Amino acid sequence: MSLGHLTRIGSFEEVYDLLIVGAGPAGLSAAVTASELGLKVLLCDENASPGGQIYRGVTEASSAQKARLGRDYAAGAKLVARFLGSSSSYAPRTAVWSVLPLGAGAREGTGLEVGISLDGAARLIMVRNVILATGALERPFPIPGWTLPGVMTAGAAQIALKTSGLVPNGRTILAGTGPLLYLLASQLIDAGAPIATLIDTTPAGNRRHALSYVIDFARSPYGMKGLRLFSKVHRHVRVIHDAHTLAAHGRDRLDEVVITHPGGTERLAADLLLLHQGVVPNLNLSLATGCNYGWDETPATFTPDIDEWRMTSIPGVFIAGDAGGIVGAVASASQGEIAGLSVATRMGRLTEAQRDALAVPVRARLKNALRGRAFIDTLFRPAKAFRIPVHSDTIVCRCEEVTAGGIRNAASLGVVGPNQMKAFLRCGMGPCQGRLCGLTVTEILAEEHGISPADVGYYRLRAPVKPVALKELAALPKTDAAVMAVTGFLEKQE
Repeated sequence: MSLGHLTRIGSFEEVYDLLIVGAGPAGLSAAVTASELGLKVLLCDENASPGGQIYRGVTEASSAQKARLGRDYAAGAKLVARFLGSSSSYAPRTAVWSVLPLGAGAREGTGLEVGISLDGAARLIMVRNVILATGALERPFPIPGWTLPGVMTAGAAQIALKTSGLVPNGRTILAGTGPLLYLLASQLIDAGAPIATLIDTTPAGNRRHALSYVIDFARSPYGMKGLRLFSKVHRHVRVIHDAHTLAAHGRDRLDEVVITHPGGTERLAADLLLLHQGVVPNLNLSLATGCNYGWDETPATFTPDIDEWRMTSIPGVFIAGDAGGIVGAVASASQGEIAGLSVATRMGRLTEAQRDALAVPVRARLKNALRGRAFIDTLFRPAKAFRIPVHSDTIVCRCEEVTAGGIRNAASLGVVGPNQMKAFLRCGMGPCQGRLCGLTVTEILAEEHGISPADVGYYRLRAPVKPVALKELAALPKTDAAVMAVTGFLEKQE
């Protein structure tokens, strides 16, 4: 199958057994597994080629680029090749903006309706099952000056490196916590980028809490890789540990980064600051679909409720990979297989006994891939000061330019949740729909009211979860299903 297969709206089937959202490791593995078991599968992805963030651009990467980005990146080519050789249908450059259960009177044998946008046209597709493999987002990192030109996320820099071979050419500083920070530093070193400093904001106390998991980590696939990565970066770059505060300064663009650490306060000249403090599940589509979720204290984020077969609280809706909790590429692929087996069983292609037998080696691989995960999650839990801004004038909601002080003031007026906050400040109502402020808003409100983030909750999300032109929505057929997909409700007719 070529990468251009299914790029026109008119080429879609009427009903699919399974629609998968996202072409990362979880989505690709789920598609291969389900299609091999005879299901009619459609995989939709916003990118031009399969691979997701971890394997982004792997189909076009040269041998030299694969070598520079590492073995783990190059390994993605095999998974992509398996997918492209399967019977799955593939829709690149396609945004999925709605997933809703069909109501009473729906067509026999269909259970969900999915709204997609491709080539400037919206369409509703009937499906029997959906696997959400939407991956992760970088956690918000609200510090003073993070909206200045010259400040961007580490993930954005990695996308530029993988897709276009672009590397920074000025005084570059990486700051934050998490494995990706060191991985990107290593990749930029190999690409010849001048990294001035890496500022590690990992709290010193995290190391003590992570000690109880260190043996599992040492025996895990991450152990030696992590040690080699850590050592390599320290050989080539100045690393400042235990940074307590961090701010970006400049008038029209970034000029310097100011930090405090155990050695004192430093002002570092900089042309580019790459921020990162871990990744969190991309929940927007699953929450808009209505899936139940809860607060996970260790990674300090919300995660959807999922059973052992990747089923959510909504029948026919499954979640695999980092969208259900951060697990990494290898574990994500195994979860995708499990979700594929589960959907095949639901569709009658497998008995439960057959499903269970096929899942045994997959679960063994998953268990091995997850060994050491507790160490990573505990060690790299971001410091409170970098999750909840200390300074009142620090912008939290970039879309609407809402500050931490504004949110605290609204809380003092009786605002108890992020949805009520929208009425006061429009916080979370911009194009990103809370992706860059949701967790921060929740934690600020929780702190102000002295309650758990679980009690505060998250934004109430609904379709469309991706920007869709009004003319696309207006062109949809005026059916009850179309109205539900766009508005989330039907007006009762008297």
